[in-house]
Amino acid sequence: MTLPTLKDFKEQAPKAVCQVNVGNVPRTMLINLHKPPFDNKELRRAMVLALDRKSFNDIINEGAEHAIGANMLPAPNGVWGMPPEVLRTLPGYGPDVGKNRAEAKQIMEKLGYGPDNRLAIKVSTRNFPAWRDPAVVLISQLREIYIDAELDLVDTAVWYAKMSKKDFTVGAVPIESGVDDPDQMFYENYYTGAARNYAGYSDPETDKLIDQQSMTADPNKRKEIVWAIERRLAAAYFRPVAFYPGGAGCFEPWVKGFTMMTNSIYNGWRMEDVWLDK
Repeated sequence: MTLPTLKDFKEQAPKAVCQVNVGNVPRTMLINLHKPPFDNKELRRAMVLALDRKSFNDIINEGAEHAIGANMLPAPNGVWGMPPEVLRTLPGYGPDVGKNRAEAKQIMEKLGYGPDNRLAIKVSTRNFPAWRDPAVVLISQLREIYIDAELDLVDTAVWYAKMSKKDFTVGAVPIESGVDDPDQMFYENYYTGAARNYAGYSDPETDKLIDQQSMTADPNKRKEIVWAIERRLAAAYFRPVAFYPGGAGCFEPWVKGFTMMTNSIYNGWRMEDVWLDK
């Protein structure tokens, strides 16, 4: 369950034992690189600079720790994520949101937008709270830089077909990571031609680095390459990570041996170590 609902749940089930963590399903703003005006890199940069990641975390995660990161899950839950001092060097991650948005407004004004000429867009997302709530926050933040976004709610049954056909302009979309490993993240979501490369991103140098990190046995050297990839993706301005959502799993006290996974929401459900003290 989401963290804002946890208090109400505990009031209804005071004996429940709850485990809370920040999991590996980052919420992102997905921008279609091939649909005007979003084929303009400067416009995309302005959109990235508009993000206030602390507000996302405060509103949806109630200020959870270790929830701000780039593509790879931040420490301590993740192995490959950038530390805060490195993360702050990426576009839009600086702590001064006002300064970032002032730069974003300047970019938008150079492109011809402003208070009297606002850009109207749609933000697509699946129609359930875990996706819809971040989309609403995203829309409110884009308004700060002359972008008026309409929420485009899509039924789950047609969502993935819509994404694979690139039938969208901007989306509020998680990356549903199966494990905390760069191969899984980069080959699935960013490599040229990948099925979940919904934005249609293609860069030979990035592909080369993805292959290189995959063949690098030394973890420290591999991490350096992974961070170089992170920097390239951040500077392409098409799928910035807003935050990593926190969540809770609650059980009756007689359920023993369950541990929530941090590296994926999909792992840990075989229950081979779980037993009932009842």
